Amino acid sequence: MRRAITLTLFLAALPLLAQKNDDAILDELFAVRTFHQAAISPDGKSVAWSIEDEGLFADGTRLSPKGTDFAWSPDSKRLAYLAEQQLYVVTPGTPAKKLTSVKGALAAPQWSPDGKSIAFLFIDNAARAAGPLVAMSRAVGEIAEHIEEQRVAIVDAASGKLRLITPDDMYVYEFDWSPDSKQLAIVTAPGSGDNNWWIAQLATVDVAAAKMTAIYKPELQIASPRWSPDGKRIAFIEGLMSDQGVTGGDLFVIDDPASGQPRNITPSAPFSVTSIRWSGADELTFGANMAGDSALAIVPASGGDPEIVYRAPEFFTEGDVIGASFSKDGKKTAVIRSSFGQPPEVWAGKTGAWKQVSHANANVTAHAGEVKKIEWSSDQYHPYGWLLQPREFDASKKHPLIVWIHGGPSSASLNRWPREEALMLARHGYFIFYPNPRGSYGAGEAFTRANVKDFGYGDLRDILSGVDEVVKNNPIDDARVGIWGWSYGGYMTMWAVTQTARFRAAVAGAGISNWQSYYGENDIDRWMIPFFGASVYDDPQVYAKSSPITFIKQVQTPTLILAGERDGEVPAPQSFEFFHALRTLGVPTRLVVYEGEGHRIAKPEHRRDIVRRLINWFDENMK
Repeated sequence: MRRAITLTLFLAALPLLAQKNDDAILDELFAVRTFHQAAISPDGKSVAWSIEDEGLFADGTRLSPKGTDFAWSPDSKRLAYLAEQQLYVVTPGTPAKKLTSVKGALAAPQWSPDGKSIAFLFIDNAARAAGPLVAMSRAVGEIAEHIEEQRVAIVDAASGKLRLITPDDMYVYEFDWSPDSKQLAIVTAPGSGDNNWWIAQLATVDVAAAKMTAIYKPELQIASPRWSPDGKRIAFIEGLMSDQGVTGGDLFVIDDPASGQPRNITPSAPFSVTSIRWSGADELTFGANMAGDSALAIVPASGGDPEIVYRAPEFFTEGDVIGASFSKDGKKTAVIRSSFGQPPEVWAGKTGAWKQVSHANANVTAHAGEVKKIEWSSDQYHPYGWLLQPREFDASKKHPLIVWIHGGPSSASLNRWPREEALMLARHGYFIFYPNPRGSYGAGEAFTRANVKDFGYGDLRDILSGVDEVVKNNPIDDARVGIWGWSYGGYMTMWAVTQTARFRAAVAGAGISNWQSYYGENDIDRWMIPFFGASVYDDPQVYAKSSPITFIKQVQTPTLILAGERDGEVPAPQSFEFFHALRTLGVPTRLVVYEGEGHRIAKPEHRRDIVRRLINWFDENMK
């Protein structure tokens, strides 16, 4: 019966989009190149980057038609890169050399400082790509936890000899070489890699002896371990983080790894640190989200007021978080820059005086208009966000607004190239408001932690007061406000329609309708303890009070519900539960479950379908 509902909904005929050339615009938007990584060589003379599905480039020349993660050698002469789940080394201008012939998943290559070895993360005989965002394996037969450990492998750059140096019962998420090439600092946890990052610890590994020593058990989550130039200290980021790889928090330093006693050198900072590097014997350079602005700053290792090197209301990154790739002397950097109006490209040079070095998206047109930064007050907090305008609109008339809630909740909407959904909604005349309520990055750890044991309450007040601010100062029709989001944004959409009739229409993607049932359904339940304070078995009420299903009879808003069939982070039954309730109560609703998809919808035809359904749903209910 459930399968029949899914297929009927997914195959239902959709009306044509309002404008006859929308399909052509979608073709253009889906052709935008996605940069995976950019890095400047240690000597500052060359820049390399990788583009999803197009390969590895150096100074504009393609070195490989395939390739994602890569790293420069310390002498700036070679690049190690991953392609087709093998490790290669290439000297620009010569054929690449294949170093491994293994079966499994590889990630994050790093050269040893002496240039003799390359370490990388490795899952032997991996059944699927690493991480909880991808589609989970189907749960059939006798159910047992299937654990695939991600370990650190080291390969000799000359001979290709490979060793696994971390324990076979520990999952390694990140690592960094010590300056003498004799140790690694790692972030690691036992057991399931998908589920246990939220309890990961900091450890060191003796490379020669392949011996691991745990040195620090954090209060919350940690990321980005970095050895000091003298090899005596380790810096890292610690904070409340809801997803591995979406980094934000305070900057800590352990002066003596044997003691395991860290110091917070950015306490009470009004920003979120996202990336770090040692830029001197006693100073660190970090990337940060400062109220939505991307920034680079320098701080003494002993602590003190940071010196802001560069700050701008744009998004710049080396990979996935705010930051930059530095030359060894720190004088030059490379970044991937984008904004709501500019698609991503690689820029390099002196920090803040970068010059564009890639032109992969030169022919892309921005289909939205200007963006405004919005800041307001809510309770004792000062949330911030962005208002994206249509490219063309009549300022003398009132226009519909879509409130776009980001995932996480420990994340942020930033001034970066928007998703296809946003650009197409703007093309159809919608203003789009991206609020960053409490729980988001960008305003310090107290702000990020402000929704702990309070999901749906303070954060919704922030969102609603932000909508008031936008409506008051822009040509917005207060009677035509819609809401949509995915993951935490999907939850907040489900929650919002149970708490207020403010929204004319809603779309909830991968939303959580019932925290109590969700706890036993998902594959990553450990993430919930830091946010709810206890398991559902120890404190069911804290989960019930924030569950949309508890207040389901208050819903009046027409709600479209979207989900991935094999989503391990937010399983599809959460969407079925909400859909069943709305249908029973007579609230207009539809449910679409995308076959074979995980938490991140990957297939282009499904992503296009989401765009079309969003536009049609909001047009039907708001225009």
